Amino acid sequence: MKAAQLDFLKLFGGTTILSKQVVSELFRRPLYFRLIVEQIYQIGIRSLPLVIVTAGSTGMVMALQFGLGLEKFGGKLYIPKIVSLSIVREMGPVFTCLVLAARIGAGITSEIGSMTVTQQIDAIRALGTSPIKRIVIPRVIGALIAIPILSIAANFVGILGALLVGANDLGLDPVFFVQKVLTTVWVPDFLAGFFKTPVFAGIIAIVGCYFGLTVKGGTKGVGSATRQSVVTSSICILVGDYFLTKFFWIFEQWL
Repeated sequence: MKAAQLDFLKLFGGTTILSKQVVSELFRRPLYFRLIVEQIYQIGIRSLPLVIVTAGSTGMVMALQFGLGLEKFGGKLYIPKIVSLSIVREMGPVFTCLVLAARIGAGITSEIGSMTVTQQIDAIRALGTSPIKRIVIPRVIGALIAIPILSIAANFVGILGALLVGANDLGLDPVFFVQKVLTTVWVPDFLAGFFKTPVFAGIIAIVGCYFGLTVKGGTKGVGSATRQSVVTSSICILVGDYFLTKFFWIFEQWL
């Protein structure tokens, strides 16, 4: 138990220090725009097919499951409301970030971990360049820009998948489906889900960079660090989702 507590404190302290270093060096010159654009491409464009497949499948499955369940009670007409709200507020941003925690988090950790064990990070320091500035900050900024945009795409594709199932398998009129979605999902619903994604993006990038920079044990350590990065990011996203959902609920009640 003590070992687990020490590992947690070490992780919390390490990620906090790394986050502080990122903030302190973010506005200092130089800012590597080319590296930031490259990370936006790697995180955003190359992850888009995976996000589309995940979001579309999620929306289709949700519509089918709710349709089979509610049809017994004559509640099939409520499917557009339930599915659209579930996707926009929860399933879209959370599922997108969980998938990206596996793809992006693992990629960041393994890439930086390989640079660490081959002493490329030490070489960057020897040349008088900050690894935080050149390695960490482009990945953090790339994640903060790309992941929220991917979550918007996931919302749209998820609702579109639900629409296809509703029209083809459940016998719902497509125009009726779209009207119910437009009258159900309001701006606060969209923002409640959208504003979670920058927090999740920061978690994925910071945790991935932390485990990559602290790799020990050679190439074998890279594999272990990659696994720990994905597990830690996923748990943080799920736990953080609860607190963020409660925060937005309290905020909406206050308004």
